[in-house]
Amino acid sequence: MAEEIRLARAALHMWEEPCISGREGSGAVFFSGCPLGCVFCQNREIALGRRGKAVTAERLAEIFLKLQEEKANNINLVTPTHYVPPVLNAIDRARERGLKIPIVYNTGSYETTGTVEKLAGYVDIFLPDLKYFDPEIARRYSAAPDYFEAASAAVGKMAEIAKEAVFDSRGIMQRGIIVRHMVLPGHTRDSMRILKYLSDTYGDRIYVSIMNQYTPMPGIEKKYPELGRRVTRREYEKVLDYAIDLGLTNAFIQEGRTARESFIPAFDFSGV
Repeated sequence: MAEEIRLARAALHMWEEPCISGREGSGAVFFSGCPLGCVFCQNREIALGRRGKAVTAERLAEIFLKLQEEKANNINLVTPTHYVPPVLNAIDRARERGLKIPIVYNTGSYETTGTVEKLAGYVDIFLPDLKYFDPEIARRYSAAPDYFEAASAAVGKMAEIAKEAVFDSRGIMQRGIIVRHMVLPGHTRDSMRILKYLSDTYGDRIYVSIMNQYTPMPGIEKKYPELGRRVTRREYEKVLDYAIDLGLTNAFIQEGRTARESFIPAFDFSGV
């Protein structure tokens, strides 16, 4: 990506964890580009950096303030890693003009601890993925065999900054960390290894979100046949049972027909 900030959408978003979206919605700002290139990405059209509208730090600050006016529970920075310096500039500008709601850092976690350290004093809530444990799976699906090494270190630094979770009277998170893991079809063992790591490392000091929303993108089965289907109920329940056996209590799960719902917004530059 170039130095300029590029956005695909900025609008209220209802599809995050309940303590993030609430009834009012999360003020989601979708950035163009991504440090990863996951073959199954649901936001692939913007993750590849091919779709986005250039904005200045001043315009981004205005967008933050507009979302606050629309009663957003927070400002949700979706995949902002490669724009951190100008984004922090925009946060400074917005706070000088009255931005008070929490800042959420929503990331795939493939970043350096040095980047994360810059977020102290700016980000209130971290919403990182922990996608893979096995380096071969990470290589096959994201061309990043060092994913777990890099991401686990980044998540560790985020947990250090976030400290103990804080919620307001409505149950909306004001500070903390929720580590997300999406179960992939045929890879329940890797999911369990991720959960074991999180349990052993953090216990109940963090929140975990175990997702079943994997949706096969059109044509993915041609090169990755194992990803050409949704996660079965049996697969997902196997992972949840393991989480219970580990004693994980601060966890969000997805129930019912979640995987059949669309979590993909229209990247039509709304709010940009």
